[in-house]
Amino acid sequence: MRIEVPGLFDLQVNGFGGIDFNAAGLTADRVDDALQQMLATGVTRCLPTLITSSFEQFAASARVLSRMSGAAVAGIHMEGPYISPEDGARGAHPREHVRPASIDDFNRRQDAANGRIVLVTLAPEVAGAVGLIEHLVAAGVRVAIGHTAATPGQIADAIAAGATLATHLGNGCAQMLPRHPNAIWELLAADAVFASLIVDGHHLPPATVKAMMRAKGENRTILVTDAVAAAGRPPGTYTIGGVTSELSADGRVSLPGTPYLAGSALTLDRAIANTVRFTGLSIDAVTKMASTIPASYLGLATGGTVTADWDPDTGELHVRRVME
Repeated sequence: MRIEVPGLFDLQVNGFGGIDFNAAGLTADRVDDALQQMLATGVTRCLPTLITSSFEQFAASARVLSRMSGAAVAGIHMEGPYISPEDGARGAHPREHVRPASIDDFNRRQDAANGRIVLVTLAPEVAGAVGLIEHLVAAGVRVAIGHTAATPGQIADAIAAGATLATHLGNGCAQMLPRHPNAIWELLAADAVFASLIVDGHHLPPATVKAMMRAKGENRTILVTDAVAAAGRPPGTYTIGGVTSELSADGRVSLPGTPYLAGSALTLDRAIANTVRFTGLSIDAVTKMASTIPASYLGLATGGTVTADWDPDTGELHVRRVME
């Protein structure tokens, strides 16, 4: 079955095809290489994502990304450094660079990024978070909650201040949570909050994906990859920033010797196919979660069109052609 859909839009991609956007020595040519490889999977626009690091490393990558011409780079997603320092909630982010939220620190980073930061993921419980959220919203920057061990009250305060997205909901939290209340329930129940999900079969089990989408609804769910350099590459050792990760034969990307995931090797076309299989939703409904819904969330448009073959019997999606 041939389908044509708007170009896919990934709000969270740390790298692709052996290229790490967080690595020292990033160049425009390497970014272009990654974008071209992503284009083959249907992604025409994205937010390259910079994780917790030193200011110097952040600024070096942000300067390169912010100067990319063309519409493929729709802005920068800054994930951290204003996140929980706790194991589990912190994920693969290096503890030594985690810091309190600060308007001055953000402004310095936004200056380095030439004003291209359009989405910030932070933890509501860090010192200064609510004041920074209010500052970001006033400046037109979207705010997401993630990598957090926040209480229900702290999450409510962040939402009241203007946070509107849960970054990779169900991940970036402790391995073991209270049955209730916990951050997952709070964010699922918050009608003002969209949720992004990593549907690779490793970050969330199929039943969890199905239940979360029922709770959020089709129009408040966004598919992301959280892809790292391992995406589109064979099993082996890769990096995100200065952190070593390992891609196993079954497609799981993790910190070696730990239970902690470190991004994914997912592509957005596979995320769509997985979601249809996991939830039973239509291909039309699910493709919107990876194209028009994330674009609309940012107040932007999608780019181009994607022609693909969809087999409803096998649940396989194959991109054939992308028109930018």
